[in-house]
Amino acid sequence: MATFAQLLSSTRRGARLARLLAAAQLRAWDLSPDVTGRAKQIVAELAANSALHGRVQGRDFRLALTLDTTTGLLRIAVTDAKGGRLPVVPTGSATYDETGRGLLLVGALADRWGTEPRPPGGKTVWAEVSPVALPASRLHT
Repeated sequence: MATFAQLLSSTRRGARLARLLAAAQLRAWDLSPDVTGRAKQIVAELAANSALHGRVQGRDFRLALTLDTTTGLLRIAVTDAKGGRLPVVPTGSATYDETGRGLLLVGALADRWGTEPRPPGGKTVWAEVSPVALPASRLHT
């Protein structure tokens, strides 16, 4: 297992830094362009969501990347300090709103994703990306 973890400020600047740090780490791990591209977009969405919806004044969010060096499976996890309702994918007419589509994108790019509560307060949103390329039809669902 190879790991990377970093605490970042729960701001737009922190979300941007998460994306940049993840991109650098993915390059260092020399992953395929498919995995790297999907992972960078997932990190961008999850970090932005954390800074926007998971922000608690004075508390950071955590970006963690874990690479199973045997299988090539990459796990992305973003943990923030705001508990309560776990995020869900919008359905129906909500999919046409101006905002709230980030998890639809995560679902299209990741092989699996989910959420976990982090007691006493907070949550983790995670996504897994395998080294096998997704069929093009899956990217447009």
